[in-house]
Amino acid sequence: MADHWKKRTKLIHEGSRRSQYGEVSEALFLTQGFVYDSAEQAMGRFEALGEDEFIYARYGNPTVRMFEERIAALEGAEDAFATASGMAAVHGALASMLQAGDHVVSARALFGSCLYILEDVLTRFGVEVTFVDGTDLAAWEAALRPDTKAVFLESMSNPTLEVIDLKAVADLAHNVGATVVVDNVFSTPVFSRALDLGADVVVYSATKHIDGQGRTLGGVVLGTKEYIRKTLEPFLKHTGGAMSPFTAWVMLKGLETIDLRVHAQADTALALAGALQGHAKLSQVIYPGLADHPQHDLAMAQLEKGGTVVSLEVNGGQEAAFRFLNALEIVVISNNLGDAKSIITHPATTTHQRLSEAQRAELGISPGLVRLSLGLEDRDDLIADLTRALEAV
Repeated sequence: MADHWKKRTKLIHEGSRRSQYGEVSEALFLTQGFVYDSAEQAMGRFEALGEDEFIYARYGNPTVRMFEERIAALEGAEDAFATASGMAAVHGALASMLQAGDHVVSARALFGSCLYILEDVLTRFGVEVTFVDGTDLAAWEAALRPDTKAVFLESMSNPTLEVIDLKAVADLAHNVGATVVVDNVFSTPVFSRALDLGADVVVYSATKHIDGQGRTLGGVVLGTKEYIRKTLEPFLKHTGGAMSPFTAWVMLKGLETIDLRVHAQADTALALAGALQGHAKLSQVIYPGLADHPQHDLAMAQLEKGGTVVSLEVNGGQEAAFRFLNALEIVVISNNLGDAKSIITHPATTTHQRLSEAQRAELGISPGLVRLSLGLEDRDDLIADLTRALEAV
């Protein structure tokens, strides 16, 4: 496709493959295998795949490849590999490059399942992991060692919305030869500049903003062609974390509208955060787009907008937070995010319930904290719904 195309054009046309029928919408290749013209052709494909050749859906599929090429073009990456879920992407990105004896430095503020991968899974196989306050550059510098193989971080943390200085961390990591792996879900592919800022590997849960309508699970890992095809692909194709063709087709449809959706959601998030700031029933409104956010200037420089998620600290702890959630009429209670529907959850009892009370306190996940993902509803309706529900606190 054309390198000079703008973002929205790439999101509609990049990576398209048309069959002999010339279909407008991308074709859905629901097949697990492929037929060869001869035994010699089959042997040749297993020896070395051509640019547009496939042998088995666990290794690749035309519909999946369209999604990989389109998201790579959006992110500015050389290549991508699509996975069955966001956590398959996180695990694959890390496990494919690590072995017993390797050292990893990670930000402490992470999604609960990401913490599990680092704390329980990787350490079980002999990987040493050091956790740091992601916003403290001195802590990163102190933790990094000559034998550090990788660093891992969420560019915007879940659910406390800390924003990490990605360029500064990447520079420190590269000084010791470490690979920088970034979970970029809250930053979204629309606002991301992760690769420009020094990330080597970018991971998304495509379940979130990329699908955008709560339909399917999926993930994707982006990076250099060398990393994707020589390190990641052998690991994932033999361990089975591949994306299904149907999921890839849904994700392609999601990419067509992601720029429009995410900009609208971020604008609503800013309006709502401003409307609720200073509310008597809230001790804190956390949103990187607000001027009082500790990393506001950094967020604006890295991301353009503050993202689609707002976190609220409800006075009165868990009981008050539950009354607030149960009084909502438009906003639904669920643990997903990035959906067309506005979604709210109570992290201490859902996404981060596995952590101890002390761990949650260290991460800033208090009993009164709720995470709100803004959807595409009318913003005045949302503000009215949240304001009314706060009266139940």
